This record gives sequence, C-alpha cells and structure tokens, in this order.
Amino acid sequence: MEINIKEMFKKLPQVSEILESEEILSLSEEYPESLIKDSVRESIEDFRNRIINKEQFDFDNKDVIELAKKLMDKNFSPSLKPVINATGVILHTNLGRSLLNQKVVNNLCTIAGNYSNLEYDLEKGKRGSRYVHAVELLKRITKAEDAVVVNNNASAVFLVLNTLCENKEVIISRGELVEVGGSFRISSIMEKSGAKLVEVGATNKTHLYDYEQNINENTSAIMKVHTSNYSVVGFSESVSGDELRDICDEKGIYLIEDLGSGSLIDLSRFGLSYERTVKDCVNEGIDLVSFSGDKILGGPQAGIIVGKKELISKIKKNQLLRAFRVDKFTLGALEETLKFYLDEKKAIENIPTLKMISMSIEEIKAKAEKLKSMIEKEVDLNMEIVESKSEVGGGSYPLDRLKSYSIAIKPEFKVSEFERKLRLSDAHIIGTVHDDTFFIDLRCVFEEDFSTIVNTIKEAIK
Repeated sequence: MEINIKEMFKKLPQVSEILESEEILSLSEEYPESLIKDSVRESIEDFRNRIINKEQFDFDNKDVIELAKKLMDKNFSPSLKPVINATGVILHTNLGRSLLNQKVVNNLCTIAGNYSNLEYDLEKGKRGSRYVHAVELLKRITKAEDAVVVNNNASAVFLVLNTLCENKEVIISRGELVEVGGSFRISSIMEKSGAKLVEVGATNKTHLYDYEQNINENTSAIMKVHTSNYSVVGFSESVSGDELRDICDEKGIYLIEDLGSGSLIDLSRFGLSYERTVKDCVNEGIDLVSFSGDKILGGPQAGIIVGKKELISKIKKNQLLRAFRVDKFTLGALEETLKFYLDEKKAIENIPTLKMISMSIEEIKAKAEKLKSMIEKEVDLNMEIVESKSEVGGGSYPLDRLKSYSIAIKPEFKVSEFERKLRLSDAHIIGTVHDDTFFIDLRCVFEEDFSTIVNTIKEAIK
C-alpha cells in the first residue's frame, strides 16, 4: 500500500494544538512548562521524520500526546536510578558498590534536611573542622593514632605522596604497580603527586635486598600497594610490612601502604582468602595506611588515611586537601557505618556488604526456591535453579568465588531481547547471560523485590 505523504503531513498537529489539549494541560503541575513544550515539539518531529522515511503507519493526536508524555517522563526522571543487582557481584563498581544500612540512610536524610555542625564546634561555640568527624571511631577501630577522611582513595594516595614525598624517591615493588578501574595507575598518580617512582624486584618476586639496595639520600619512603583485581601466584615472593619496618627505621624513611579495599575485620571465616586488615597494617608499624570507604568497609565512597598523628597533621596542612575534601553526606554515612564496627557481630549482621558476603548457601538456595515458585505461579517459563559463583568485586579477593544459587531462565525468544526488556524495565533488573540463558543470582537480590521481579518477567514475555 502506497503512502500518501502529503495526506500524512496534513495530519500532523500544530504544537499549540497539542499544548492546549486536556491531557497535556493536566500535566502542568507535574512537569515544568519548558519541558512540556520541548517534549511536544520532539514528539511531532518524531512523527514528521517517520513520514519522511516513508514508514507504513497511521496516527492521530492521541498518539502524538502519548509519545510526548513518554518523552516528558524520560527527560524529567533522574539519570541515576535504582537497579536490582542479579549479577552476584556484591561490590559491583558499575552498580554503585556498597549499599548503606537503613539506619545510615535515615541519618543521611536528617543531615540533608537540616543545618549541621559540619564545621562548627558545639562545645566552644565557634568555627570547627570537618576533619574531626568519624576520626575517633576510626582511631578506636584501627588502633591508629589519627585519621583523616577525603573524597576517595585515589585522593588519599595522592595526598600521602604529595605531602611526604614530593620531589623525593619512593620505592615500590614491580609486582605492586597496579592499574584499577578507570585506568587509575599507581605509577601515574605517583608522578602527578610529585614523587619519583623507583621500581624494584621482578613482577613475581621482590626480595628485602631489592629495597635495601635502592635506598639513597633522596629516598623518602617505601610504598606497599594492595594488588586489586589480580593476584601474583605460583613462583612468587613479597616482603612483609614487618620486615620493611626495620629497614625504614634504620634508614629514617617512611613506610606507607595503599590497602585499597580496606577490610576492618578478617573475613576468612566466610570462605574467603585471608587478607590483611587495616589494624594489621597499623600493628606492623606502617606509618600511613590509605583505603576506600565504599568497598569491604561497606560505607560511602571515601578515602581514609590512618596512621601516625604527626604525619596526619602534615596532610591536614596540605593546601591540596581542600580540593579533595569530603562533604557532610559522606561524613554522616561513614560515621554511622563505623559505629557498627564497635561490635564485629553487629557489623556483619547490619552492614549490607558484610551481610551478603557472610550469607549462607542454604539461605541463598531458599531465596532462589521462593522466587522460582512465585514466578511459576504467574508465568510458564523454562527455568531451573542452578549452582553458581558470586564475587566480592570492587577489586577485592580477585581469585575468590563464593558458592551461590541462580535461577537459569531460557525464554522462548532471543535471550538478548529478554535481557534487554528486564534491563530497560522500570525495575532495571541486571543479570548475566551465558549460553542463551539468563541468570538471576540470588546473593544480592532482596526478598522485598521478588514481586517486582515476577511482574517484570511477566510483562517481558507477553
């Protein structure tokens, strides 16, 4: 059937005509006037282009209005949206890493909706410092002399190096020259900080004498770095903080460490490899330790530096600190999260990251069976419960996998289309696809989201 383009163009309404319709006028309380006008214009333009492209379709003003409403919703809705993490990766960097405990969220709301003593000393009745918040808790938990919080761990590493090692040499093992997400390289950050990198040892083996032989009058520090996202295994060797402490004391240089994930408690009891905690580093005599707030710690994005009081004081005097300073929301969330660490049992029970790591395989299987049963009551799908492997993520425990259970779904149409529908739904369900199968790993999925998942799947296979 041949399309009469002229007749189709005649059907296109004027912008004013659509703007004066009842359906659009009723949206004036919900959307700004400028957005309504732009969306109506965009809707009409879309239909115009379809006509120009000689598409075979029919339309009326109601279709133009419906598209305009969809465009308003799309353009006015937040770009940052909640998603359902069905990937099994707990600290999924792309999905926001650590979740916050509800008590922490409630405290954030209180801080956000009120004035606060961010930089006001209530006791003295005069200006205070934002860098006092969360410090006492960090000192108590890590046994460090002092602490300072900045906006992320990259900033923390930069500040440590710039404060203590500018125009000086810093010795680091070749096996610890890491690159993490977003092409963040330790070597690059050292260069930007003004420190001069001195690589020692081999990729797989670094000995104590490698450090000793490279110390000179221009050496400021030895730096250790947590190998995020990978591990050197097999024929390998590294030097402990205890051994390096003796050399640093003898030579009068600093010993610093970027611990990356920054675990505050030993998680090996849950089947993970043993990793040194922040307290271990402090006990080894590391002068300054930096780590993230939104990884294993389970709090907000932040860079935390703990260690010797004298050195923390120097960092606080660095003019660059202001460029990396932390805001009231981060401090509020971090402080409330740290409170749980005063009792390890409460930390594991209440911090979502730790709770998901410590979740028993029986609990995960029960969740999988419950969700599968709920789906079966609503739709007919080819699916089964299968064993799977979860990851901690966020550069933590790179070789470790946690036993888990997933629901494996084989839709009757293309699995890529099924995945797309779930991902682009209002619930934004993010799963994984292998061998024409969509997997929902239950470790990071909450039971309160089960009904939403069922309804979304039901809509996707219509």
